[in-house]
Amino acid sequence: MVDRTPRDVATREKTARQVYVPPSHLPDPTPQPGKKFRWIATQLLGQPMATNVSTRMREGWEPVRAEDHPELLLPPNANGNIEIGGLMLCSAAEEMVDARNAYYGNQAERQMETVDNNLMRQSDARMPIFADRKSSISFGKGAK
Repeated sequence: MVDRTPRDVATREKTARQVYVPPSHLPDPTPQPGKKFRWIATQLLGQPMATNVSTRMREGWEPVRAEDHPELLLPPNANGNIEIGGLMLCSAAEEMVDARNAYYGNQAERQMETVDNNLMRQSDARMPIFADRKSSISFGKGAK
């Protein structure tokens, strides 16, 4: 016998929709306490970037050995390090990375102060360039 139940009355189980996420070209190593990881360029357009690698090593970055992170499933390069497409995985102490970020953040802040001071020198009280560095957003008619 054929089931004559109307379609709008019958319910179907909802299936969870599978969302495709493409794989990352650069895998993330398993986090380690006190360490930060970064991919450092070793070559660009087939040309070695020895200066860049040397600078990063002097900053405190150290190449990550392939045997230390077998979860990445990558073959080591000739030196035993992890390298993909001209990028070498390196690690450094968290304190060093935080100190470096603070240094460059302070430099950027001082540069902005210098730009602001140069602008304010040219400012006229009758028509100021800007009163402060804050912005506001309003929506609709008369909204504040």
